[in-house]
Amino acid sequence: MGFPMGRRRVVTALAAVLAVGAAAAVVYRVLAPAEVTTVARRAYPAAATPQVGVIGRLPVAPLIVDGRLRVYAGTRQLYADQPVDGKHRVTPFWSYRRWPAKLDGVLADGTTVVSRWSDGKLVALDARTGRVAWRADGPEAAELPESRRTYASTVWGPAGLHVARAADGRAVLVAAGAGQLDGYDLADGRRLWRIDRERGCIGAAGTTATGEVLGLDACDGPETVEFRDPATGAVRTRWRPPDAPDEFVVTPVGCRQGHSGCRGLRISGRSDGSGRGWLVGPGNPVAAPALDGADAELDGERAIGTTAGVITGRSARTGEELWRRGDLGPVRIIAVEPGLVHLLTDRKDLVTLDPVTGAERSRFAMDIGRDGIGWVPGRAYAADGYLALERVRERAGPDDDDQAYFLMAEPVLLAAT
Repeated sequence: MGFPMGRRRVVTALAAVLAVGAAAAVVYRVLAPAEVTTVARRAYPAAATPQVGVIGRLPVAPLIVDGRLRVYAGTRQLYADQPVDGKHRVTPFWSYRRWPAKLDGVLADGTTVVSRWSDGKLVALDARTGRVAWRADGPEAAELPESRRTYASTVWGPAGLHVARAADGRAVLVAAGAGQLDGYDLADGRRLWRIDRERGCIGAAGTTATGEVLGLDACDGPETVEFRDPATGAVRTRWRPPDAPDEFVVTPVGCRQGHSGCRGLRISGRSDGSGRGWLVGPGNPVAAPALDGADAELDGERAIGTTAGVITGRSARTGEELWRRGDLGPVRIIAVEPGLVHLLTDRKDLVTLDPVTGAERSRFAMDIGRDGIGWVPGRAYAADGYLALERVRERAGPDDDDQAYFLMAEPVLLAAT
């Protein structure tokens, strides 16, 4: 005995509604905005004291945090592993994932790791546990750059994400986006100030060692360099370099980390990659002739440069030669951190010098196993005495896909210097 026709239609319709509802629930669970935090289940590791030399190789670029963790980026994930001197990437110590936003940039200061996402959200994590310390709404990035599979640009040079030290000692996070510039107390994520202007006419290039926000303003007339108070966002100084074109590029140099805590800058035209060097501090920038040219780096007030196989240290202000090394052969400066200059020779030896005297601190081959030295250096990063370097195929071009571009599946070498 079956159901009457009318009741059968009701049952069928009800079943269809339930099926649609179940499907909708599944779709919602899969596609709805989500946040997944996996906190640390082990104690915070102690700082390591690795032997000098190549430690290991990694598939992605590490950000060294507090001398104890390595933090990595993914398309929609931020995660850490330890120990900091491990030979390979291992199971995450903690991880944080968001959906559907994409990770735009990562910055670390002490034990605080700040991430910025494609929807403008700022999320700070406690590096010791992986727990969310605070969340804040920030400016959306002007454009989301394409990251290669190592995510080196995401963790080693996040655009528009910097830290400044205010006069009272507070750490201030500066986030720049499309026509917006915001300052936050790094300790709790409280917004301190906000500046809204026309899209594309204002931005932050970095912060200075004396605690100012270094930016470029093109809202009213020719481009002008601005120095802002990190606690209030107020402009302290506006400056244009002599004989500067209406449009130019500002590149911070001599920075403590990324483009934060910088002691100098280089001004170049849009189509000129060399530029003129300047020291920054209280008042207007001071000309630093020894920083002219793209091959010079800065440590304190010492400019380090290479010419025809000779590396020299000079006074950035006067150009006076302080020391000279001509015994290393052809070399390339690949990274500078406070108190250390890292060079790569044509035989792929990593040489680390004291920028004050030019004395050699360490030297070893940037090679591991049977990988060989048939590669050219890509992006590089140095912090806390560690150096990480991408290895790129010798004939690779900028338009090649990642498989053709990188040397192998684990293209990043990590070394202790």
